[in-house]
Amino acid sequence: MKILSTKNLKSYNSFSLNENADLILEAESTQDLVYIWSCEEYSRYKKLPLGRGSNTLFCGGFSGIVVLNRLFGKQVNELESSYLIKVSSGEDWPSFVEWCVDNNYYGVENLAMIPGCVGSSPIQNIGAYGVELKDLCDSVEYLDLTTLKIKKLNNDQCLFGYRDSIFKQQLKDKVIITAVTLRLTKKWEPLLSYGPLASLNKSGVTVKEVYEKICNIRNTKLPDPKVLGNAGSFFKNPIISNEHYRDLVIEYPNIPAYPFGNKKKIAAGWLIDNAGLKGFEINGAGVHKEQALVLVNNGNATSADVLELANYVKNKIFEMYKIELEHEVRFYSGTKETFLSELFNERAF
Repeated sequence: MKILSTKNLKSYNSFSLNENADLILEAESTQDLVYIWSCEEYSRYKKLPLGRGSNTLFCGGFSGIVVLNRLFGKQVNELESSYLIKVSSGEDWPSFVEWCVDNNYYGVENLAMIPGCVGSSPIQNIGAYGVELKDLCDSVEYLDLTTLKIKKLNNDQCLFGYRDSIFKQQLKDKVIITAVTLRLTKKWEPLLSYGPLASLNKSGVTVKEVYEKICNIRNTKLPDPKVLGNAGSFFKNPIISNEHYRDLVIEYPNIPAYPFGNKKKIAAGWLIDNAGLKGFEINGAGVHKEQALVLVNNGNATSADVLELANYVKNKIFEMYKIELEHEVRFYSGTKETFLSELFNERAF
C-alpha cells in the first residue's frame, strides 16, 4: 500500500477536473484492500475505490479516501474449446484487449479502446459494436466489504443488463471487484453487423483487422482524454417503447433505432447532434465537435460547468423528443454517488 503525498484528483480522473480528496491511497493487493477497510485509522472516512477514473465525474471535492486500484496480473487456463483468462481488476482494459489480440485470444476485439480498468467492465457491463462483457464473462471475484472475504459470482449471478449489473444494484458500495475471468472461444466468429464494421469481408477478415478498424474509428471520432479531458460516452443510449418510436419517426424519419427486446434503443449521439448541440459550450465545458455523445473539458472547466452542460443537454433532448437521457458517467458529490436529477432537483429517471 502507498499513501500518496498529493490530495489532488486531477491526475486520477479523465475529465482532468481540479478536485481534492481527504487522502489518496494505492492498493497493490487484496491484502492492502482488507487492511484499508479494516484499519481503525481509516474507519471514520468514506472510501471510494477508483480504477482509471475514466467513467467518473467528481462534482466537487470527495470527502473521504480515494483508493486507487493497482491490482495487476493475468492467468490463462487452456481448455479444449476455449481459454479461461483471469485478469486482476486494476489492469488497463484497452491494454488487456491489445494483449489478447497480440496473443491470439479472440472475442474481445470489438471492445477495443474502451477506457477504464478491467474491474470496471462488469459493473457497467461495457459494450460496443454488438458485444457486451456479459457475452464473454465467466465469473467475477470480489472482496465483500462486510466480511472482508473473497467471493465469486458466475455470469448468471452477475445479473447483467444494459450498462447494468448486480454491482450497480444489490451489491453497490458493498464490494470491490478484484478479478474478472473471461471465457474466450477458440472458434472465432467475427461480429461485423454494427456501423463501419459491415464494410469488412466476413469470410476473410482477421481478428487483427477488426481490432485495428475499431481503433481507427475510435481514434477518429473520440478525443484522447490525455489531450482533451473527457469520460467517453457521457449518456446511455435510451430505450423507448415502439409506440414512442413510431411517433418520433413521423417528425424525424432518419432517427436511428435498434431492436431491444420489445422496445427500441435510440442512438443518444444522434439525438444530441440533431438538436444542434455539437460544439455547444458552457464556460470551459463543451459538447465535442465530432462526437456529440462526448462532453469535454476544453482546458479550464470546473465540475459545475460540466454539470450545467450535462443538465442543459438532458433538458434539451427531453424538450425535443420527450426522451429522458440517463448519464453513463458516475457522479460523486461529497461522500456519495449522485445523479443529475438529484443535483438539479428535476425529473427522476
